[in-house]
Amino acid sequence: MDHSTHQHGTTWATAMRATLHCLTGCAVGEILGMVVGTALMWGNAPTMVLAIALAFVFGYSFTLFAVVRAGVSMKAAVKVALAADTVSIAVMELVDNGIIALVPGAMDAHLSDGLFWYALLGGFAVAFVITTPVNKWMIGRGKGHAVVHAYH
Repeated sequence: MDHSTHQHGTTWATAMRATLHCLTGCAVGEILGMVVGTALMWGNAPTMVLAIALAFVFGYSFTLFAVVRAGVSMKAAVKVALAADTVSIAVMELVDNGIIALVPGAMDAHLSDGLFWYALLGGFAVAFVITTPVNKWMIGRGKGHAVVHAYH
């Protein structure tokens, strides 16, 4: 790998873009899961499981569709999405859901409660701050979102 390419791939701006991409998919999936689980009056555990599962589905799908659009086969695109996003989504979800679980009353808040949205959005903000250095480290080693860069 060329030294200038290595430096370019490890900038904070690159890591922040990768994390924002991940956060977007996670947020869509997680909010959808929380809304569905809450609307169906599910308990906290099944709602959180649905939200986390959908965060992974949407997080992967954002990368998957972009890579397929670039002309990669579906099978290869799935491998790229899994390699690019698994650690990032896992860290993001661990931090975000940990924050939601730790905020008093957030797990029992309803969609119409400000606490529900403040805890969720605050969790996303903290997850972004914690996941960005993880992505920077991974990209600098040719892992994570670095595997997607060839298709952009």
